[in-house]
Amino acid sequence: MAATLKPEVISGAHREAAIFLQAGGDTQKLVVLQKELGAEGKALSGSESFEAAKEALHRPCSHKCSETGDCLGFAARDASGTLAPFRFDRRPVSPDDIRIQITHCGICHSDLHQIKNEWGNSTFPMVPGHEIVGVVTEVGANVTNFQVGDHAGIGCMVDSCKHCGQCEAGEEQYCSGCIFTYNGAYPDGTATQGGYSTHYVVKQDFALKVDKSLPLDAAAPLLCAGITTYSPMKYYGLDKPGQKIGVVGLGGLGHMAVKWAKAFGAEVTVISTSDSKRSEALDRLGAHKFIVSKNEEEMKAAAGTLDGIVDTVSAKHDLQTYLALLATNGKYVIVGAPPEPFALSSFTLLFKRLTVGGSLIGGIRETQEMLDFAAKHGVVCDIETIKIDEVNTAMERLVKSDVRYRFVIDIQGSLVA
Repeated sequence: MAATLKPEVISGAHREAAIFLQAGGDTQKLVVLQKELGAEGKALSGSESFEAAKEALHRPCSHKCSETGDCLGFAARDASGTLAPFRFDRRPVSPDDIRIQITHCGICHSDLHQIKNEWGNSTFPMVPGHEIVGVVTEVGANVTNFQVGDHAGIGCMVDSCKHCGQCEAGEEQYCSGCIFTYNGAYPDGTATQGGYSTHYVVKQDFALKVDKSLPLDAAAPLLCAGITTYSPMKYYGLDKPGQKIGVVGLGGLGHMAVKWAKAFGAEVTVISTSDSKRSEALDRLGAHKFIVSKNEEEMKAAAGTLDGIVDTVSAKHDLQTYLALLATNGKYVIVGAPPEPFALSSFTLLFKRLTVGGSLIGGIRETQEMLDFAAKHGVVCDIETIKIDEVNTAMERLVKSDVRYRFVIDIQGSLVA
């Protein structure tokens, strides 16, 4: 199917081509997609050719704004964090690039920090979004890893120096020359803009293949929430069957840590400050045990029983409380980012030879490994899908942790250039 869509046919109709390619030659699926995403009041002619279907798949521009450019997104223009339509230009596809027509983009909590300049490094206007998935609609002359019609993704970074020790080790996320997907800058000074937008042009080396068995919407947050929890579990050896793994916090990161641990064959214990998440952890996500950290009896009973703990909490909390749950040689991995420093006793570490570590995201190679593992084991995020016009409300709800467990923006259904 992909081979039948030549560049000259797709030119000027990338969104329509992406919808057509998602059907994969299935006429019934194409009809469903047309009703969902195509022109109102029009129907497919019955032909499976893109030329015949293109008009029925077309929609007019969804949002007007004062800027010009070939890409339409939603941007914050100042630290108020209010997102509104914004046009800008993506670079043309170079020999080593691919063009991804974005279908969905997850909302990460870091998007909220960045659009409000809470980390003090924001540049405006800013289009956020680094949990990007979509359909490849154009490939450069040197591209060998992707072809038109592939499902692809972009995570937190889009380039690095490629020559330092970190890059050579496949850990580009730690490269001093790492270029982030948004709120970054290319070598020529052009600002990177993220996935709350219609398309992205990226080097093939920083694009990721998304298996077509994975639903695009629920796969999107794997590009950040997924790899943020998968990578440390692999690195610290918390991926062995039969291990007893604890997960502190049950939000966007926490629920993914539970899913990975289960897929690795571990016995999973969720640790929360509130009993209100007990049923959610045990019945919905399938954790094996649940502990309320404020319940002294439950914590005492579980002391020394866990081989490892993944801490996903970004609010202030007492590390000592949770370290007591680890067995000798246990590993405590921090992936949340509380603003205040932790306090802990050296004796707690010394007398059980404990390891306390941290982790950022993962390199490109490991992120691809994670996506392939997710496809093999059917692991995706639990999501709530929204339209682009609901994004400011979603940000307000995110502050209150009012989402189970990740917002995903339906870009192709609500943002049309």
